[in-house]
Amino acid sequence: MTDLITLTIAQARDAFKKGDLKAIELTEAYLKAIELANPILNAYVAVTAEQATKMAAESDTRLAKGKAGILEGIPLGIKDLFATQDIHTQACSYILDGFKPKYESTVTANLWKDGAVMLGKLNMDEFAMGSSNKTSCYGPTINPWRKKESDEKLVPGGSSGGSAAAVAACLCAGATATDTGGSIRQPAAFTGTVGIKPTYGRCSRWGMIAYASSLDQAGPIGRDVRDCAIMLKSMASFDDKDSTSVNLPVPDYESYLGQSIKGMKIGIPKEYYIEGMSDEIVNLWQKGIKWLKDAGAEIIDISLPHTKYALPAYYIVAPAEASSNLARYDGVRFGLRIPGKDVIEMYENTRSSGFGDEVKRRILIGTYVLSAGYYNAYYLKAQKVRTLIKRDFDQCFELGIDAILTPATPTSAFSITNEKIKNDTIAMYLNDIFTVPVNMAGLPGISVPAGLSLDGLPLGLQLIGRSFSEEVIFQIAYIIEQAAGKLNAERWWT
Repeated sequence: MTDLITLTIAQARDAFKKGDLKAIELTEAYLKAIELANPILNAYVAVTAEQATKMAAESDTRLAKGKAGILEGIPLGIKDLFATQDIHTQACSYILDGFKPKYESTVTANLWKDGAVMLGKLNMDEFAMGSSNKTSCYGPTINPWRKKESDEKLVPGGSSGGSAAAVAACLCAGATATDTGGSIRQPAAFTGTVGIKPTYGRCSRWGMIAYASSLDQAGPIGRDVRDCAIMLKSMASFDDKDSTSVNLPVPDYESYLGQSIKGMKIGIPKEYYIEGMSDEIVNLWQKGIKWLKDAGAEIIDISLPHTKYALPAYYIVAPAEASSNLARYDGVRFGLRIPGKDVIEMYENTRSSGFGDEVKRRILIGTYVLSAGYYNAYYLKAQKVRTLIKRDFDQCFELGIDAILTPATPTSAFSITNEKIKNDTIAMYLNDIFTVPVNMAGLPGISVPAGLSLDGLPLGLQLIGRSFSEEVIFQIAYIIEQAAGKLNAERWWT
């Protein structure tokens, strides 16, 4: 069993083709691993064993007939933000208690069409609001990594913490995730996995529970760059049900891996050297620069002057959109309902009991910045800053920059009981300082494991690309991955 669940998607695919492995064998191995490890890690909030077994059997039939899809028989975990027909879909919020939609999200429908197998729904920060996976109504997910000589439990990052932890712990071959301000890349960096946020519009948002509609984007988390390339090829598509979906061909991302990057121009933004950044993050960044230079890339210093305003602008724009999106959860149509003496009290009771503290905080902020007296002072100004942030990136790419290299996070994974983070909301928000500008500009970004901290925890590097140039950042990310080698630290349970 252990050997089977350590196979990458590409390795499992090749084993299926050779007839060395059955989809049902691989699925059963993962279900057994989930049964053993999930009570400790809390990565899954719902396991769909019966459906997984049925889907795997159907995959074996198609494999035998030579009619395999690009993800045929590959067991995946699905973030609880994606609607899955007649299956638990709750965004890990009590206010959606018991909700099972009668429709399927476009992203998951694409995966099932290509033969993937659903293992279950993955834990996440409530409504994708958080950087630690501690705001879930099902309790926190535990990072499978540990510091050297320590049993202290660490966060896996958020909001896609369940997705990242499940991939890192070999509880699925790959996982869907979403990224509004770094929620794919930050947990990927914390867990030694690869995560890509595609360009806004590359993957359909239809059937994805909304947090901030102009920022949300689906993407995969996988064990390596190749697996993410395979998954994104399936997940990405034009969708006329999503007005923000872009009708562009989806490249064969995997075919770009291994191609030379000689002559490419890699930008290094001076604004990402922030005050207080640890020496090990700076050293890792310098290593990444050297790897790309050794591969023939040209390193160019660039400036993104409005980067410093990205985080405060994001925490105006995102809560404002959340305030609007979450107004639909009132106890009338679906999910939780707490009765009251009249409809107003029912609304109040339902929303007070159904939403967690972080969600309430962001709704209040969003409602405040959209109010008549403050709309121009806050929301409108934040949108203007957003335009300037995008212009900074555009100007760099117009100068011929192919991609931008930065750290993925300012630190490695922190303790789940970290009192400073627990009691300081701003400190928690600062975890997204390197990732938020990418969402504000709608660009693609990928986090690649590039080394270990002094404590033996994974650290990631981030590549940012032009709009709809995911193939280029996959190509460059593969160079970093090969240079960095595999992270050889032992997981805590081995």
